[in-house]
Amino acid sequence: MAQVLCCLVASEVFALDADKANTNSPAPDKSVFNFFNPTPSKYLREMDTDGPGATESPYTVDAGHFQFEMTLVSYAHDRESFGGVRQQFDAWAFAPITLKVGLLNDLDAQLVLEPYQIVYEREGGSRVTRRGFGDTTVRFKYNVWGNDGGRTALAVMPHVKFPTSENGLGNNHIEGGLILPAAVELPGELYLGLTTRFDAVRDEDDRGCHPEFGNSISLAHNLFGHLMGYVEFFSAVSTEHDAGWIGTFDTGLICTLTGNIQLNAGVNIGVTRPADDLNVFIGMSWRF
Repeated sequence: MAQVLCCLVASEVFALDADKANTNSPAPDKSVFNFFNPTPSKYLREMDTDGPGATESPYTVDAGHFQFEMTLVSYAHDRESFGGVRQQFDAWAFAPITLKVGLLNDLDAQLVLEPYQIVYEREGGSRVTRRGFGDTTVRFKYNVWGNDGGRTALAVMPHVKFPTSENGLGNNHIEGGLILPAAVELPGELYLGLTTRFDAVRDEDDRGCHPEFGNSISLAHNLFGHLMGYVEFFSAVSTEHDAGWIGTFDTGLICTLTGNIQLNAGVNIGVTRPADDLNVFIGMSWRF
């Protein structure tokens, strides 16, 4: 495995060096590229990912190219007490992945899979364990502006979740919504990310649907070398009766190994009672 990774890294470095030799040529009209006529490697935009926090990216995958964004493992923990009864929630997610493909220069398609989860729920002296495959989400991202230049960018991302989960890991209903990610390049090598989302979610009593609204704001900065750090605040508000709002403070690191391979790690800390107390994760992304 180590030899394979070394070969991947070496090949990416040589590819980047070859691309630099062509930077003097004028950039073409990239609208001519599509899935069947892929963007040449020397014209690829800088690799960007959705996350690793809650803030999505407004930049799409170049036409004819693929990008995989995988959380190798994540762990979530929450503990509360109601009426003297302690409730505890622990969840592990293994290899949740977003598969992306560039369809046009400003449009990509995404498939979000949750291959394996283990959830432990404890209440008083009882314990319930659920495990298995999670839900499946299909998303499309269209960049409105800023994909290939400029200090700002905006995209729209409609998405639909399909109930493919096992053993009570989901609510067995189709849900969907719209995500609006934006980015701003600030002075001092600071990068501002903003994401607003609107979702139609099934009621807890299964009698209908209600809207939920999510917002996140993040600041990222290059620390040194190829290492970037970010801080983020995320909030989610439900219109369902008696539902509290969720707020988390998130922070993490992104390490760029090559132009096409990244590693990331982070922690999300709940700052409101309905939020999970803690969520930690480590992941990687690669493009080809």
